[in-house]
Amino acid sequence: MRNLTRLAVAAAAAFAIASSVAAAYAPSVADLDAAARAIGNRRDLAEHIGLSVFATPWPAEVSQISANSVERHLVVGIRIWGVKFHSPMTRAQFVDEVVSVVERTFAVAPETEEVDVWASIPLAVTKGEIVSGDLAKPTTRTVFSLTVRRGESATSLRARAAVPSAEVFWDPQWARDAFKESS
Repeated sequence: MRNLTRLAVAAAAAFAIASSVAAAYAPSVADLDAAARAIGNRRDLAEHIGLSVFATPWPAEVSQISANSVERHLVVGIRIWGVKFHSPMTRAQFVDEVVSVVERTFAVAPETEEVDVWASIPLAVTKGEIVSGDLAKPTTRTVFSLTVRRGESATSLRARAAVPSAEVFWDPQWARDAFKESS
């Protein structure tokens, strides 16, 4: 009987220890998002950037972070969904989010040479349409894009990103329809 009691106590202790260890190592939502949304030939760095970016619930969802290195050049790409914002936002708030995400990227990965940011919206695809391969129909459309070189100040980036130009693309219809009016 004594051996049975000891066995039961040992099993309960082992279960309690295993449960607390499992709980102590449960990944956060940021961990899971960083791992799931990282791509590129420097996926490790994309995940590292993602840990910082996904720690904040942004109004416009960051859907993908890519990091690619060729020789000594490192370029990071950040894709944001241009639909179904988590909360209504103005165009200026969208630009603020872009600036914040870019600043975090350079802070976490200072070796980054440039950050490319683009916002996409889904396109309607009918049943049976080819969406992969050589004959694929696009499933998304870019509605905003810009490139930021290391060293550009947040003030300069904010001013540049707010206005369509040869360096910053804003789809006119999306820019009109996606945002609430400024208050």
